[in-house]
Amino acid sequence: MKDIRFAKFLVLINGGVPLVLLGWDALNGQLGANPVNFAILTTGMLTLVFLMLTLLVTPIRKITGWNWLIFSRRTFGLYAFFYGCLHFLIFFGLSLDHPFSVTTALSEMFKRKYLFVGITALLLMVPLAVTSTNSMIKRLGGPRWRALHKLVYLVATLGVIHYYMQTKADVRLPLTFAAVLAALLGFRLVASWRKSVPSQTATTPSPRIWSGPLRIVSIVQETPDVRTFRFADPDGQPLPFKHQPGQYLILSLLIDGKKVKRTYTIASSPTQSSYCEITVKREENGYGSRHLHETFREGQVVNVTAPAGRFTFGGTESSSVVLIAGGVGITPLMSILRHLTARQWKGGIHFVYSAKTPHDIIFRKELEDLQKRFPNLRLHVTLSRAQGTDWAGRHGRITAKFLNEAIPDLAMHPVYICGPASMMEPTIQLLRELGVPKEQIKSEAFVAAKRAETASTGSGIAPASQVAPSSVPSEEDFGEPKLTFLRTGKSVPLVSDKTLLEIAEDAGLTLDFECRSGICGQCKCQLVEGKVTMEVEDALDASDKSQNVILLCQAKATESVTIDA
Repeated sequence: MKDIRFAKFLVLINGGVPLVLLGWDALNGQLGANPVNFAILTTGMLTLVFLMLTLLVTPIRKITGWNWLIFSRRTFGLYAFFYGCLHFLIFFGLSLDHPFSVTTALSEMFKRKYLFVGITALLLMVPLAVTSTNSMIKRLGGPRWRALHKLVYLVATLGVIHYYMQTKADVRLPLTFAAVLAALLGFRLVASWRKSVPSQTATTPSPRIWSGPLRIVSIVQETPDVRTFRFADPDGQPLPFKHQPGQYLILSLLIDGKKVKRTYTIASSPTQSSYCEITVKREENGYGSRHLHETFREGQVVNVTAPAGRFTFGGTESSSVVLIAGGVGITPLMSILRHLTARQWKGGIHFVYSAKTPHDIIFRKELEDLQKRFPNLRLHVTLSRAQGTDWAGRHGRITAKFLNEAIPDLAMHPVYICGPASMMEPTIQLLRELGVPKEQIKSEAFVAAKRAETASTGSGIAPASQVAPSSVPSEEDFGEPKLTFLRTGKSVPLVSDKTLLEIAEDAGLTLDFECRSGICGQCKCQLVEGKVTMEVEDALDASDKSQNVILLCQAKATESVTIDA
């Protein structure tokens, strides 16, 4: 951080050097035979130079991976506006027959078209300068701010045209600026085209969910209560499925004689085709996590279903990303980070991690090593219970001040956040208050199972969604909340903490299902009347939702419902 601040200081000071030199030459009468024209020409050239430097930052960042250069773009832009204003003021106050005369200036602009082009470029720079502060970025939101600041392409183009039109003889210098501008804009066009073309090497999920046996090939103790379990094909072949960074798998377990399923995020990178890993914290009351920690051994074969989940980032979605993790919620974000660094992704990565104590920092050594190897990775770790330890880093929970200091241009980046609800909910609220648009925030919460026999835990579940039917029966129609099966006409009492599938099973009805995790779609059913909530709905597409299709293994209701079953 100190190096960045010093670099900012150097850019700020050096940007003002030309003004100091121009002022010194003016005081000493060294501006030539026509000092006013010399000053106008010099300030105009400086405006173009700083515009080109502003546009140069992005290509250099993408080519070299020096994402720390981003800080200079705003300074270059403000200097371009400053020298543009100075350029106009010298013309307006010193070169006209009637200095500071608006009428004379307008008359000159209509006579000489290059003046009209120049003033148009300057006026277009005004909204760019006004919205250059962090507070304006937050107020506008990242997408709108970026869209507005694309005006710089038009400003630079008009500036070059203005320079060319007013040059009477030797046009080599204006044409040089035009060539530089064409190269900078051409780079952006090519980058945009490449982004729109699907990458041949990008990891894509398999068209169907795979189920089968995988062998535990290693178990690593990450922290006192966190272990990583590595799975591989029993025959030594590549993994029989492909996944995206951030997705999860489902383990089929036999615990105390009961068949249960648990979902866990795949923490390894999709670039590792020979194995996948899950990292699991042992919870004292965790039905599944205790079983894994106490019974899983190397060489053991486990039935797995994979992949699933939409909490993914592969690098093509944006040129930068902010990853915020709390506790064991680091696992999907670690998969994303490992994937991006393995592919030598050049975009900016801010990795924010909140843990309790130094001993609770999962993947600590790997994170520190990655930060040393990849200059585009900025690691920000804060501990909530660091008192009495040798921790010299940040203390406390994630706050607005912490986020502002760590990521000054936070509102410009997509944010992926995962962790316990107690950490996620206030952090998401902070992000919104700091100007991050809702659509730029993707979240996945880790929630514990309420019923050990049936509920899924481990990978995290997206916020519950609600399906609104065309009509809702009143309680008077049924006396008490009931689940009605339309095809048989049978009705059974609702149990608020059970899914519709569980209620049907308790009533002795056999309905189709497979994963019980909301990803396979085997338990799809149309909701005829009533309302339900679902924690996971990965298996539903837009068409399903428009037709009130629900997943029986996820749907819960507190009022009477009717389903087409």
